[in-house]
Amino acid sequence: GSIEFSGKNLVDLDLVNFRNKTGYVPQDVFLFSDTIANNIAFGRENASLDMMKKAAESAGVSEDIEGFTNKYDTLLGERGVNLSGGQKQRISIARALIRDPDLLILDDCLSAVDITTEKQILKSLNSDSKKNSSLIVSHRISTIKHADLIIVLEEGLLIESGTHQELSDLGGVYSDMIMNQDA
Repeated sequence: GSIEFSGKNLVDLDLVNFRNKTGYVPQDVFLFSDTIANNIAFGRENASLDMMKKAAESAGVSEDIEGFTNKYDTLLGERGVNLSGGQKQRISIARALIRDPDLLILDDCLSAVDITTEKQILKSLNSDSKKNSSLIVSHRISTIKHADLIIVLEEGLLIESGTHQELSDLGGVYSDMIMNQDA
């Protein structure tokens, strides 16, 4: 009957403050016709270049940015038209990370990156997870298999929950998803 974050009911939280400490990365990325630096720093006043570089490194996009002639001053076309889908998603992840969120919501935002890059990003997020909580929405087992708790929804209803191993052993929907993705 209630949703809690860090042991507090959401209705008792200062929602403005809570939203300011939340980072959200949608699947459909929106980037501004502006520099990479300003796209990463959006939502964090007075973000330093070092902060941007750290966020970009955690998001697995720093090497790509350093490869551009103007690096962080590279001007993006409308909606980041001059970037690949994976680069757009990783810049969007860096934008969320620079906020140093208490809650990080990743809404299927790793779908355009390869498995190696996904592992690098998740490893980086996992090392930072001591300071925050993450809610990851994904259809890819590789993205969620190390989560503390996996919830399987079907038509809006919770049908299974547990760890990767527990759900694998259950032989239900999650187990079927593993079999289909390994095939």
